[in-house]
Amino acid sequence: MSGAQVRLDITDGVATVVLDNPPLHVWNAAMTRGLTEALDAVERDPSAGVVILTGAGDRAFCAGSDIAEFAPMRAPGEAVAKKLRPQQELFARLAAFPRPVIAALNGHTLGGGLEIAVCCDLIVAEEQIGIGSPEITLGVFPGSGGTFRVARRIGTGRAKEMQLLGEPVTAATALAWGLVNRVAPRGRAVEVAKELAEILLRRPPRALALCASVIDAAHDLTEEELIERSLAASDEAFTSAESAEGVRAFLAKRAPDFRALPVSAPESTESPESVESVDSVGAVGAVKKETPA
Repeated sequence: MSGAQVRLDITDGVATVVLDNPPLHVWNAAMTRGLTEALDAVERDPSAGVVILTGAGDRAFCAGSDIAEFAPMRAPGEAVAKKLRPQQELFARLAAFPRPVIAALNGHTLGGGLEIAVCCDLIVAEEQIGIGSPEITLGVFPGSGGTFRVARRIGTGRAKEMQLLGEPVTAATALAWGLVNRVAPRGRAVEVAKELAEILLRRPPRALALCASVIDAAHDLTEEELIERSLAASDEAFTSAESAEGVRAFLAKRAPDFRALPVSAPESTESPESVESVDSVGAVGAVKKETPA
């Protein structure tokens, strides 16, 4: 996949996507293509129920964009056309992916790396890592969704603190702020992510997608629109084979087996985020010397 800078393995229902552009897996055009190809492959494989996204090795999940790519993009509109719009479209797809996605942050997660992570449904961070948005120190700001997706997770005040100051936070602070869902011991982010994946694999896949789609719309629709979306999703869930199996299992006092049900092609659960207008520059990141390794 695009020079193996993005690797995919599907085993026991878990699709593990590994970012592999050493030493710090900085994001470039080849990785945009590679992640696109990986998501295509996962969607084609009905056995893949959960996705785990992580970085190779132990230094970084992704330390931001490849700044060497910036030089040819100085003319007005070029960064948007060549870099930011393709990234926005890919990251919006990841954010609305019809199967649960878990980010396993096993090292530095900065700039574009954080923008990728906040597209995921759940985030596991190792205790020693730094997480941040240092783009402002380069005269730009998160241009691939980091502004609004980070704000949705932790509120505008803390998002501004991260992105205006440009200083990384610890995993413990990220957990306290609600930016990540779990903090794992050093070297165990993927292990903890797999534990969460095992739970998700026991849940009904279509109901998971429907639930996530309503949650994802929480900041985009009016109360009345959210009620209607929730009712429509609930109607589908209540009349599904998954619901029938869940009720049968409950009455029989056994665990439900949702994965044994016939697999149907999921409908789109894409949230109404717009990627039509992008007027910012740069999903970038840089590792400061003082950031813990």
